[in-house]
Amino acid sequence: MINKLRKNEGFTLIELMIVVAIIGILAAIAIPNFMNYQCKSKQAEAKQNLGAIAKVEEAYFAEYNTYKAAEKTEDTDTIKDTLGLEIKGNPRYDYAVTLVAATDGADASFTATATSTEINGAEEDKWTMTGDLILTNNPNACD
Repeated sequence: MINKLRKNEGFTLIELMIVVAIIGILAAIAIPNFMNYQCKSKQAEAKQNLGAIAKVEEAYFAEYNTYKAAEKTEDTDTIKDTLGLEIKGNPRYDYAVTLVAATDGADASFTATATSTEINGAEEDKWTMTGDLILTNNPNACD
């Protein structure tokens, strides 16, 4: 009679182990996806700022009929000082603009680059935008 009054409540060890295994499987699926989305969100900064740099370069070209080079040094942020484009916040990329000289049949142009200050594994994340507004990056940066 005493045993019947006592209720058997709680979980068995096997039930707890099954729950831990399920959580482990879900984490193994979710964490790589989360890291990939996090990387892509950081890359949005590079895309946005390269687009802004291209607009500033085109505006400068419209007024002065030439493009302007800008490269970050230890002392100055020449994107701000040279182009007048201030990148707010804590940028995750270093930006530079190099000039491409005119060749036979092709006009002068520029190439803007964004190089990640945070290294993902062995490969750095580098984006490039040409004067023709073609945006490229190394394909394995978020893998």
